[in-house]
Amino acid sequence: MRFVNRTDAGKQLAAKLAEQYQGKDGVVYALPRGGVVLGIEIAGRLRMPLDLIIARKIGHPQNPEYAVGAVTENGDLVRSPYEVGNIPEQWFQRQAAAEREEARRRHQLYVGGRAPLPAAGKIAILVDDGIATGLTMEAAIRALHRQRPERVVVAVPVVPADTAAKLARAVDDVVALDVARDYLGAVGAYYDDFPQVTDDEVVALLQAARASTSIN
Repeated sequence: MRFVNRTDAGKQLAAKLAEQYQGKDGVVYALPRGGVVLGIEIAGRLRMPLDLIIARKIGHPQNPEYAVGAVTENGDLVRSPYEVGNIPEQWFQRQAAAEREEARRRHQLYVGGRAPLPAAGKIAILVDDGIATGLTMEAAIRALHRQRPERVVVAVPVVPADTAAKLARAVDDVVALDVARDYLGAVGAYYDDFPQVTDDEVVALLQAARASTSIN
């Protein structure tokens, strides 16, 4: 399955989510940066507010694009079971601390001092533009579970079948347009247009989402 761009993927994913979740008491939590483009489409269709959970990948020391772990701004940490013992522990902890600080910096940049929207007792929908290893999504799931939501939903356009099965054991629902048994190796391979989303675009999208919520 292919998508024109993130907006196209967001609209299609929003339509699928609407079958079960439209109008329910929930919050859409997007993973920046790319997930925010989908998140604004989904939040608008479901009539839910939009917020962020910032999770940062920890890349392998010899190949930064290959994730060996992930961490959120509040310290929720996951690591690849395949790399435990292969990565020096001091190096891993240093990288985790650095990525945690970067997540905090981005949160301040994107939302300033605005308090996060609480998930307690609500349907919490985690959105990204796609999943490969699932480590950043796992870190975000851990962060949400600490808030005791009524239901945690992972919503993505594409996810490898084995990763989807793993995530399904950690959440209440995984909603995906393509559960790929022959994954193409990168999220961008499923998009015709997949540019990097800038910080300024994230800020603008969040401002638009807040304005729409206040109008409604």
